[in-house]
Amino acid sequence: MREVLVISGKGGTGKTSLTGAFAHLDREKIICDLDVDAPDLHILLSPKILFEEKFISGNEAVINQDKCQSCGTCAEMCRYEAISFANDQYLVEPLRCEGCKVCVSFCPEEAVEFLPRYCGNWFVSSTRFGTMVHAQLFPGAENSGRLVSLLRQKARNKAKEEGRNLILCDGAPGIGCPVISSLSGTDLAVVVTEPTPSGLHDLMRVAELCSHFKTRVAVIVNKFDLNLEQTSRIQDYCRKNSHELVGNIPHDDIFTRAMVEKKVVTEIRDSNMALMVKQIWEKITGLL
Repeated sequence: MREVLVISGKGGTGKTSLTGAFAHLDREKIICDLDVDAPDLHILLSPKILFEEKFISGNEAVINQDKCQSCGTCAEMCRYEAISFANDQYLVEPLRCEGCKVCVSFCPEEAVEFLPRYCGNWFVSSTRFGTMVHAQLFPGAENSGRLVSLLRQKARNKAKEEGRNLILCDGAPGIGCPVISSLSGTDLAVVVTEPTPSGLHDLMRVAELCSHFKTRVAVIVNKFDLNLEQTSRIQDYCRKNSHELVGNIPHDDIFTRAMVEKKVVTEIRDSNMALMVKQIWEKITGLL
């Protein structure tokens, strides 16, 4: 079983559009959206949820009003200003609570309970391109790295169950915790970048992270024709660091047309883009 992770140094490079197209081109795979903080692959694939489960991680403080004597100790001790006073009672504001437990420890009436935190939901769904494992964290929820690890394990289980030999993952942008959790044990990271100074800088950062995890890097330059000089710099960087440049994609509004129709670009037949993306995917699978 192989895992391909599509990532980028920043958001907006076309990573999800290409992941969706790759999912269309390869039938022997499980799709996994690991961008749990801001997922959007479901917009293109319109999944039908088959299984849903709550993601519980960490704890949050909740004041038991039956025990609370409104002494204010919790509000005085909380350094995050997560406890407010309204309508003659103290309340914990969930988005501010860091789960440090100081209010639980110092409440003289033991009125503050430390309950498991409901952070979001994860799903197994069917799409027109096959099974998809994905999730959605609530705004401000934490432990996205732990959720990414959970999704990867569920995707592996589904791949074994269905006899699939590939897991295709849409990763989060950047180099933060979700990306770190996504990279460990991945066979190939496909980095989508753009021909700008920041694009090259972000490519270098994420490629360095891949190197730390000993993950092979393939690079796609999207909208390469907008700045040929910068594209040349990216190509030089790839050659010097033995990163495989698997494709240069020109700027084309067909990606926007496809998104408006809730399709992937390879489903739009009146363009050469479908063939170009198919050739890129063949190079990627060749690296595996």
